[in-house]
Amino acid sequence: MNKVCPTVVIWLALSFIVAHVLHYIHNANCHCNPSHQASEAYFMQSLGVPDTVQIVDVYGIDPDLLAVVPRPVLALIMLFPCSDKHSEYKTEQEKEIVKKGQTVSENLFFLKQYVHNACGTIALIHSLANNQERVTIKDGYLKEFLDQAKDLNPEDRGHLLQKSEGIINTHKDIAVEGQTEAPDPTDPVPYHFIALVEKEGSLYELDGRMSFPVNHGPSSPDTILEDAVKVAKTYMDRDPNNLHFTLVALTMDS
Repeated sequence: MNKVCPTVVIWLALSFIVAHVLHYIHNANCHCNPSHQASEAYFMQSLGVPDTVQIVDVYGIDPDLLAVVPRPVLALIMLFPCSDKHSEYKTEQEKEIVKKGQTVSENLFFLKQYVHNACGTIALIHSLANNQERVTIKDGYLKEFLDQAKDLNPEDRGHLLQKSEGIINTHKDIAVEGQTEAPDPTDPVPYHFIALVEKEGSLYELDGRMSFPVNHGPSSPDTILEDAVKVAKTYMDRDPNNLHFTLVALTMDS
């Protein structure tokens, strides 16, 4: 059975500004308290995300485990360990895409990462920004950011996020809630978040550290979860001795 790493061991992977947003992803070193679920709800509502949108665990990539994930699925967010092997693969992948080219939807929202240790935040933004036709984001920090970023290029969007104090400060407040010591935003993090979304019939891998999105081929709103976990499995196959992979799905009430 293909199981991903239990989320109870993943706290160190969280960027400090998304620590309690994905309250499913924390380890025993986290000084947990009963307010984690309330913190997540507060965070989402503070950014104007309706309460019909939820973040749920994906416990494995076998069909029987995928079957219990609530539908519809809007995006898959993956947390994985950073390694030299991964960096080398991504460098070669970028070179290959530049050489051969790829089709990318003009309506795909992608931003570059310039905020240190903010990969979790960016994965969440990528997931929500590319589902605005299904999720009505209310007035708030996130809607303001997305409205301002709509016509910008990925680099300028990344710089705009650096200046988006409402988003950054909300995350900072939640990140320190219940902790004996605030996380240092400059600490190196040995894990990284990416988002996998479906847009106009294609599955895209969105990683703010890369120069561009990666088109992984055909997909649909009905098959995004199954298609996305195939990409996740390629990450696991490249690092078969490492168990520290975590998957969560962004879902909404049907």
